[in-house]
Amino acid sequence: SSQGIIERDETPMEKEIARLHRVDFEFSDIFYFCRKGFEAIVDDEVTQRFSSEELVSWNLLTRTNVNFHYISLRLTVVWVIGVIVRYCFLLPLRFTLAAIGITSMIVGTTIVGQLPNSSVKNYLSEVVHLTCSRILVRALSGTIRYHNRENKPQKGGICVANHTSPIDAIILTNDGCYAMVGQVHGGLMGVIQRATVKACPHVWFERSEIKDRHLVTKRLREHVADKSKLPILIFPEGTCINNTSVMMFKKGSFEIGGTIYPVAIKYDPQFGDAFWNSSKYNIVSYLLRIMTSWAIVCNVWYMPPMVRKEGEDAVQFANRVRSAIAHQGGLTELPWDGGLKRAKVKDTFKEEQQKNYSKMLVRNGSIG
Repeated sequence: SSQGIIERDETPMEKEIARLHRVDFEFSDIFYFCRKGFEAIVDDEVTQRFSSEELVSWNLLTRTNVNFHYISLRLTVVWVIGVIVRYCFLLPLRFTLAAIGITSMIVGTTIVGQLPNSSVKNYLSEVVHLTCSRILVRALSGTIRYHNRENKPQKGGICVANHTSPIDAIILTNDGCYAMVGQVHGGLMGVIQRATVKACPHVWFERSEIKDRHLVTKRLREHVADKSKLPILIFPEGTCINNTSVMMFKKGSFEIGGTIYPVAIKYDPQFGDAFWNSSKYNIVSYLLRIMTSWAIVCNVWYMPPMVRKEGEDAVQFANRVRSAIAHQGGLTELPWDGGLKRAKVKDTFKEEQQKNYSKMLVRNGSIG
């Protein structure tokens, strides 16, 4: 079912074309494509996945509809009280906890990083990461329910999960330690990256390196090959998708080899919108929004490990893992690349659809 502003006709193109058994063209033959074009212009499947999830009822967090002002005086008073509680009481407390968590992470990992490599260092590193992550989750008033802990990712494996928010990593590290993969940043994030990598084998790439797919794959394979290292945490969608869907997984994570541990994350939007719309909000505005929400409530499902089958290529394996995550989290599975958030559709994809259409016309005898 669509959450958009129109009701879509889900009839596939194959079924529409199947009725065209004649050679002569009729004007009505183009109606299917006109309808699909109008649907895409009004409310396409990709764009709506990069806007906040629609709620059935108002959660007193924002007034997105001016009609909320006129529902009742009582509701207005409740909303004002809520603003006072969230901004005057919860926000200062949460900000203090976040500052404590971040400072503890930087100081703790820096100290642990000075120790020689040993089992003691690994143990202390995990203690620091877990403790600081749990402080940060408290700073968000996080209420997380973890399911099927017997399937938690193991060392030497790769954990892949759907991606809704930058806090996904904190949600997962609240229950276990992972080696992060990502690009080197500046500012406060860069300070945290440089400190944590001294205590834990995170894999950070320079901007020039991240474009070298072979180099990335090589370094990740080396990490996975060492069964004493923490499991790698990867979000193969490559961008944040709202809390309703799972979009195309990049195949690179599935070319490395090793065991894949799928994880499904589903947030409850009634208490706060965890989705980060990076096109609309910068990271500071986003953090302010979630730290002034009621709470961050979510479910995390650890799923049975998956391995690549014989004869299965990386794309097929990625699609199989994505389907499993979508099914477990109750999310809609979409074949689109999340990169369409900022980029245009590739010409090769358009050509592929045109070829499919031509084949169907020939198969159904519509072309003499």
